[in-house]
Amino acid sequence: MDIPRGTMAAIIGPSGCGKSTLLYIVGGLLQPSEGTALVEGQPAMTQDRRKVGYMFQQPTLLAWRTTLNNVLLPFEIRYGKKAASEKRDDAMKLLETTGIGEFHQSYPHQLSGGMAQRAAICRMLITNPTLLLLDEPFGALDELTRDAMDEELGRVVEGSGATSFVVTHSIPEAVFLADAIYVMTPRPGRIAKVIPIPFPRPRSISVTTTSAFAELTGAVRNALNEAGSREIT
Repeated sequence: MDIPRGTMAAIIGPSGCGKSTLLYIVGGLLQPSEGTALVEGQPAMTQDRRKVGYMFQQPTLLAWRTTLNNVLLPFEIRYGKKAASEKRDDAMKLLETTGIGEFHQSYPHQLSGGMAQRAAICRMLITNPTLLLLDEPFGALDELTRDAMDEELGRVVEGSGATSFVVTHSIPEAVFLADAIYVMTPRPGRIAKVIPIPFPRPRSISVTTTSAFAELTGAVRNALNEAGSREIT
C-alpha cells in the first residue's frame, strides 16, 4: 500500500482478515512481524504519535466530563491542564463546525449517538494530527445518521489536510469517503485489488444516488467476491 499525503484510503474485507491490525501497525501501536510500515519515510513505530489521531466505533467519551472537556482531553493528557485551557477557543470552533457547539456543556448521556461521534471527531482533530486512523467509526449508528456523519467526516477531514486511513465493513461508506479502496482477501489477509475513487471533493451524500456510485459499489463487491469474501454489506 502507498497512501499519498492528504488523501483518504479505505480498507475493506471480511472479519478477521487483519484490517484493524493493519491500522494499528500504521499507527505505530503494533510491530509488524514481516515487512515495513513507513509514515512520511520513517518507521511507523518511531513516528511522533502526537501527530496521530484515532477514532473508533464507540466514541468512548468520559461520562464525568462535558463535551468540551472531552474534546480537550488529548491535549490535556499530552501538555497539561493549562495548555488545554488555552485551546478552548479552538475546541469550540471544532464543535461549532460539526454542529454541536450549543452542547459544549452537555455530558455524554445527554448526547445522541451522532452527537457523541461528532464530539469524537473534534477530539481526534484537536491536536492537529497529520495522520487520522478510523476503525469502523460509525458502525453503531443507524443508516440515516451514518450517512450524515460520513458527509460530516469527509468535509471536516478534508479541511484538516491530514492523511486518513479508515477501516469499514460498508461498501457504500468506503466508496463515499475514500480516494482509493484497498480490498483484502480472507485470512491470511492480502491486498487483492486497489480501486481508485474519482469523485471530486467536497462530496455531498447525493453522490450516492448516481449511476457512477452504483457502478463503483458494484466493482468493489465484485472485487471482494473474486478475493473470496462474501461477508460485506
